[in-house]
This record gives sequence, C-alpha cells and structure tokens, in this order.
Amino acid sequence: MELIKFGHACVRLEKDGRSLVIDPGVMTPERDVLTGADAVLVTHEHFDHFDADRLRAAAGQNLELTVHTCPGVARYLADLGDRVQVVRDGDVFSAAGFEVAAVGEKHHFSHPDVPPVDNVGFLVDGEVFHPGDALTVIDVPTLLVPGQAPWLTVPDLIRYLRTTRPRRAYAIHDGLINEWGVKVLESVLDMEAERLGAEVRRPKPGESITLG
Repeated sequence: MELIKFGHACVRLEKDGRSLVIDPGVMTPERDVLTGADAVLVTHEHFDHFDADRLRAAAGQNLELTVHTCPGVARYLADLGDRVQVVRDGDVFSAAGFEVAAVGEKHHFSHPDVPPVDNVGFLVDGEVFHPGDALTVIDVPTLLVPGQAPWLTVPDLIRYLRTTRPRRAYAIHDGLINEWGVKVLESVLDMEAERLGAEVRRPKPGESITLG
C-alpha cells in the first residue's frame, strides 16, 4: 500500500492499481487529488475536510466513484443518490479494494456553544487510521495524527501519541500553520519519536510512503 500525503488533512492510498482518497477538503490545494480515484472517504463536514463541489465534479467525471461518510456529510450529497454510503462507528465495508472499518462518532470538543458534529474515523486494511478531527484511541500500526488545530494543544497531541503508541505516526492537519509553526510541530514530533522509539514525523505534501 502506498500512502501519499496531500495538502492539510488529505491523503491518498493506492494498492493493486486502485486508489482511495480521504478528506479532500477546500484546504487541499492539489486539484488532481481525485483524478483516477475509485472511492472517497470523508470524516466530517468541516470545509477543510469536505468540498461538496469538488466531489460532485469528480463524480460527474467518474460514474463509478463512491463516497463513504457520516450522516452529517451525506445530507449535503443527497443528489448523488446511492453513490453515497452512510457509515457509522463499528461498520466494516469495502471501498476501492480496501477493507475499511468506521471508528468513532463525534468531532473533538471545539466550542462551548456548538455541539460536536458527526465525525467518523477510517481504519484502512487494519494498517492506517485517519481519525478526522478526533483523538480516537485504537491499536493501529500507522496513525495519521492531527498536527495542529484550533481544538488541539501540544499536550493533547503528545498524550494521543503516548496513548496509542503506533509504530508509525505521520502528522497531517497542518494547513493552518506558518513556517515557524511547522518548525515547532516538527520539533515536538522529533522528541516523541525518540521517546517512543517509533517513526513519528510530518511528511511533506506530495511525499509517498510504502506501508505494510
């Protein structure tokens, strides 16, 4: 399996000539991220993870494209009919030749006046976990860890890494920070990599990583 990091929270997984894209939102600048994709997974409805117009355009170009997502996102894509599959915590399904397990239900607490929206993480082939905007703890070899967010502190990030203890952790969700913020994030990840004895780092956009 190849994991390719795109902008902000988006990744693409490729295996046996097929591809699966997770969270191609408005903050993912690469316009070709959905080219040739067989399926799309969307964790939740926030704009940095979900771009309805981009998905509709991709679905118009590829009539076989399917979208798997939580109820909160699916309501915005009703016009795509049964090409949109609603998944919930505990569901296991096949998408683009990958086995996917849905994990989690709600977004991490982010505002005292706004109830958390639906958020479902995706465990792909038992190998790599994209939690969306949540700190869902599961036993997984490869964790895509949120690197920065308005709802995330450095102690939260460190606690999540030390609790999950993955063999590999790759930081995503980094589109809101400038070059100095990137340096701070990478410093934190380097320290945790040494402490955990694991590969913990921030891949650069466009970088491809072989998993499994």
